[in-house]
Amino acid sequence: MRTIMTLAALAALCGCATARAPELATAPVPQAPECAIAPVSVKIIAFNDFHGALEPPRQAIAAPAPGGGEVRVPAGGAAFLASAIAGLRAANPNNAVVSAGDLISASPLVSALFLDEPTILAMNLIGLDFNAVGNHEFDRGRAELLRMQNGGCARNTALTPCRLDPDFPGARFRFLAANVTAQTGRTLLPGYGMRSFGAGAGEVRVGFIGLTLKETPTHVTPAGVAGLAFGDEAEAINALVPRLRAEGADAIVVLIHQGVSTSVGYNDSSCAGMDGDLMPILARLDPAIDLVVSGHTHNAYICDYGRIDPARPFLVTSAGRYGTIVTDISLTVDPVAGRVLERRAGNVIVQGESYVGSSGPVTVTEHYPRFPADPAVAALVDLYAAAAAPIALRIVGRIDGAALRDKSPAGESVLGNLVADAHLAATRAPEAGGARIAFTNGAGLRADIVPAADGGVTYGQLFAAQPFGNNLVVKSLTGRQIRAVLEQQFDSGANSVADPNMLMVSRGFSYGYDLTRPPGRRIVDARLDGEPLGDDAVYRVTTNSFLATGGDNFTVFRDGTEATGGPQDVDALEQYIAATERLALPAPDRIARLAPR
Repeated sequence: MRTIMTLAALAALCGCATARAPELATAPVPQAPECAIAPVSVKIIAFNDFHGALEPPRQAIAAPAPGGGEVRVPAGGAAFLASAIAGLRAANPNNAVVSAGDLISASPLVSALFLDEPTILAMNLIGLDFNAVGNHEFDRGRAELLRMQNGGCARNTALTPCRLDPDFPGARFRFLAANVTAQTGRTLLPGYGMRSFGAGAGEVRVGFIGLTLKETPTHVTPAGVAGLAFGDEAEAINALVPRLRAEGADAIVVLIHQGVSTSVGYNDSSCAGMDGDLMPILARLDPAIDLVVSGHTHNAYICDYGRIDPARPFLVTSAGRYGTIVTDISLTVDPVAGRVLERRAGNVIVQGESYVGSSGPVTVTEHYPRFPADPAVAALVDLYAAAAAPIALRIVGRIDGAALRDKSPAGESVLGNLVADAHLAATRAPEAGGARIAFTNGAGLRADIVPAADGGVTYGQLFAAQPFGNNLVVKSLTGRQIRAVLEQQFDSGANSVADPNMLMVSRGFSYGYDLTRPPGRRIVDARLDGEPLGDDAVYRVTTNSFLATGGDNFTVFRDGTEATGGPQDVDALEQYIAATERLALPAPDRIARLAPR
């Protein structure tokens, strides 16, 4: 708690006299000065899951229209986000700009081609203060994450760093990772940061705790987090509360890369339908927490958690994804009592420019504020976009329709089947690994591939669909192990019957599943080229390097033997599309969800 000031000191700061205490038989009780110290309003400007979306991501927010109904509002783009944040900052000089993780990686080509350096530079211009690490901050390993923080041009990946900026400075903002511990026993990055607002007796201090989900090792290539421990989120937060209080924090804000789903709109504060992995964490938090800025699920929401648990009246917010929304949060802080008196929040759509999507034009609307492009950020984005354009706009081939991520009732997608087929084709030859089956993770497919009118698709589109730069790996697995992998879709880590994590499969392989059957017996009639899968037969199986090392809780892949390396996943897809004059897309008919008997 803050140091108690003497009444005389308070009176001097107020410019007023103190009231005389009445005479008492016991020791006199100090009285408050006759003038009060006003509460301090602090603005927190928050977003999450930006994923290097420097250019407008061609995303629309469904928002209420005057008179009823909905209007689709075109949103996003770093230059427009910068303008929206600048406007919010101008409204209150007591402000902090924060992000709840996945600021980088799983990015479009304009950022990813340059190892997300332009995203860091854009955030420096925007004035970001703190970013909690997300799982994707670890996609390229700890050394590259530390380069993002500290700068420099050390080469930690297959890509060359500092291609446009030979003196990459790193982030001027602070990455926070309270629950990520290195072999030294210390956190890899600081667990918290502190900001002060106001002056003298009216000064308030706000502590910011940042952390990621403890399941991060199952979401990234295990080699990238080797030697790191990801601890329990609530325990890490609660352990820091006494320290922050001892350092004078009057308010405590948590930035956590974990989230929920809701059944209401992006700016509805009713908390209706709140569900997901963040909920049990919230239920265990120290009641001293005032605000939880969350992410990971890509959902936008605002909830006064006190409606759910009156003992914990903090706000829980999320701004969706890709910089399409920013959350405007106000904390009214009493500098004398050292506590928050009021919390308010609203989600603001970052309306930028019109675009034409797969379902037609989405135009700017007068019903919601439109933000101009910030010139400095726009110039930075244009610089990197121009450098990436020759690669991004290159036509790689033609397809006969839109390859979408939309799932069939059984959980497969046209895009997923296309990618699995491409991976199989790239590794099928004996000298390439001799694969007969290919699996890919549907969650790793990040964008639909929608061709031009003549069927043409660009390398940039392929990269947007597979932005992680994984290599293909061929391993030998028995039929029994393949069945075990498929069982892990429904029963491994976060993968469950209630929330299956479906693998996409290549042509020639098929199976059914029945979720009413007991674990280990859910996979039915698995076949390869029409023949039943033999339990003891050995098959050559292609996955990407993320799955091959147990990513997404598919740990059985680690047991495969005789590993053979293959090309990068996006290159395999390019070669597959280019090999045919106009590629016919596969149907999502390889997996059958069986009705209970």
